[in-house]
Amino acid sequence: MPNELSPTKAVYTGSFDPVTLGHLHIIERAAKLYSSLVIGVGVNSAKRSLFTTEERIALLRKVTHHLPHVTVEAFDGLAVDFVRAVNAKVMVRGVRPLTDIATEFTMMMANRQLDADIETVFLMADEVYAHVSSTLIKQIATQGHGRSLERFVPREIIPSLMEKVRLLDES
Repeated sequence: MPNELSPTKAVYTGSFDPVTLGHLHIIERAAKLYSSLVIGVGVNSAKRSLFTTEERIALLRKVTHHLPHVTVEAFDGLAVDFVRAVNAKVMVRGVRPLTDIATEFTMMMANRQLDADIETVFLMADEVYAHVSSTLIKQIATQGHGRSLERFVPREIIPSLMEKVRLLDES
């Protein structure tokens, strides 16, 4: 099986609800390191998402259209199984200092137990994105600060984000 996995293909998984400038920065950096990058949008039916899986995929495709060797797919289940299913050997993880290290290290160790042939590569978030989280973005959006979101999310998704928040407020 190790010969079947490609070291030039990597996978970056997450919920991307919504995609942030921090996510996009990790995607762009990983796209420079690997000849093929698959963005895996996790489906978690137990978690209430702001955007549907299909919407998250569409938004990611919109903000990565300038990266020709980046594809976006949904997956259900363990990330390590998805990495193997797309014949990749590398799982890319974006890490924010202080907040993500322990969790990501634990996940990496579990993934190594599940499949020792898949390597995890950590890309440290740049300081400008280290504080950005989907929770923060949702809070800013619900306060009606669409213009302020330009510092946190790609411009292309702001209208969709503001519309989604508006619809939630009405319900």
